[in-house]
Amino acid sequence: MTDPLIPPPGRLFIFGLGYTALRLAGRLRDAGWSVAGTVRGADKAAALVAAGIDAHPFDRGRPLAGARKVLAGATHLLSTVPPDEHGDPVVDAHGADIAAQAAGLRWAGYLSTTGVYGNSDGGWVDEETPLAATGPRGRRRVAAEGQWLSLWQDHGVPVHLFRLPGIYGPGRSAIDNVRAGTARRIDKPGQVFCRIHVDDIGGALMASMGRPRPGTAYNVADDLPAPAADVVAHAARLLGLEPPPLEPFDTGTMSAMAASFYADNRRVRNDRLKTWLSYQLLYPTYREGLAAQMAETNGVPPVTGR
Repeated sequence: MTDPLIPPPGRLFIFGLGYTALRLAGRLRDAGWSVAGTVRGADKAAALVAAGIDAHPFDRGRPLAGARKVLAGATHLLSTVPPDEHGDPVVDAHGADIAAQAAGLRWAGYLSTTGVYGNSDGGWVDEETPLAATGPRGRRRVAAEGQWLSLWQDHGVPVHLFRLPGIYGPGRSAIDNVRAGTARRIDKPGQVFCRIHVDDIGGALMASMGRPRPGTAYNVADDLPAPAADVVAHAARLLGLEPPPLEPFDTGTMSAMAASFYADNRRVRNDRLKTWLSYQLLYPTYREGLAAQMAETNGVPPVTGR
């Protein structure tokens, strides 16, 4: 059956063929798209080539070999590569190569994070909210967004920014954590998190490909900011298990990375996604997303909103 979300076939080059990008690549390839991209290791590149994806090794210390030849013919370009302490590795290594392809590119996307907004004490933020990242990772993202937008402003590369909260989906969800016995329910009163299902990221990207608007940022989040403890409890109920006990928030019992996520508390609006791109979320809340994962696990085709 034809997926109504998928634009007419083209050639997509992806810097960073990870979890989210490979889910998108699978949908596009099934619809006749050509997909190529990069991974960090030669072994993974070889495995993807064997699976039919033209993959090339790339990281900051190893630029893409023959970049202009590899990028030639791409109609669409996506980067999922996070910045490091030096900046955005893709733009630093291959900004000029990407700019040289600008005339043939119909669309380019960069996956950023809602961490660029910083802390709003639980208040709502949207794409017009000033960027006020609180930690080093968020500040690096703000700088990386600027690097990507410079490719649009200075060279005409049709760049779009997609700001993502926590990503979940099959293999990376509260259901998987509860099954593995690694889920925790941290109780920090008033704290909420936003999230998005991996397939809604793909859907939003494809909707943007169909309605390019270079220089635009989109928040790609679902409709229900919620405490992480609530999500874990719901996953446990779906599995017929007792949820883990609530634990008081204590940075002394958490990794530095985990504790850093609790430094910011915000609710993210997705109005622009719905109005400008006319995108309807497949999974408006974590309840639909986790239910679909359970159905898929049990061999029942998931029922989605679209």
